Amino acid sequence: MNLKKEKSLLLSKRGRLFNQKADFIKSNLQPLNSKILHFVTHSLYFCAFICIKLIASQTGMEKIKVLFVCLGNICRSPLAEAIFKDKIKKKNLEHFFEVDSCGTSDYHIGEQPDRRTIANARKNGVAIDHCGRQFTVRDLEEFDYIFAMDKSNQHNILRLLKDEKHRKKVMLMREFDTVGKGEEVPDPYYGGEKNFQEVFEMLNRSTENFLKHIESTTLQKSRS
Repeated sequence: MNLKKEKSLLLSKRGRLFNQKADFIKSNLQPLNSKILHFVTHSLYFCAFICIKLIASQTGMEKIKVLFVCLGNICRSPLAEAIFKDKIKKKNLEHFFEVDSCGTSDYHIGEQPDRRTIANARKNGVAIDHCGRQFTVRDLEEFDYIFAMDKSNQHNILRLLKDEKHRKKVMLMREFDTVGKGEEVPDPYYGGEKNFQEVFEMLNRSTENFLKHIESTTLQKSRS
């Protein structure tokens, strides 16, 4: 193992250790003065964050670019983006990723996500910060993973292909869903809260399994 990889492996182990210590203190030492508890746990999380950042710089690894795509970019795709960002933030993995979402149509360019999407995300403890945009040919060049919410949008993306090598980047979001693998994420726009919650759960499972896949493949290689 070369020196650069040895340093990355050491930093990775230290980062995980800092996270574990912070989680333990947070869970088991609640009687501590709240200000002291806040300071100690956040100091440890910050150390973990620095370790992760140093790993990225040591390995020279390029960011993994992930794009979520639906029709209007106000319901499904911004929710998927927000859920995935929330997951990588909690694991201190933000510096390994670049995450975005867009729509194949131009219906909602420059708009915020649907208020029901924002409300559902908030109910599930996830914050959304996104401005609607339309999918472009350049996205096929820029992103490593492009997740379409349904077959119609997948078809619209593939129609823009100019290089066949990019075809493998485009897949259905639920290819990573353990429940209904390969099925579509239905558009909740004309539905109610129940429909938005069902979509949230589909996206939560799918993004969780996708992240596990990346951690066990691309990220594991960068640390070994």
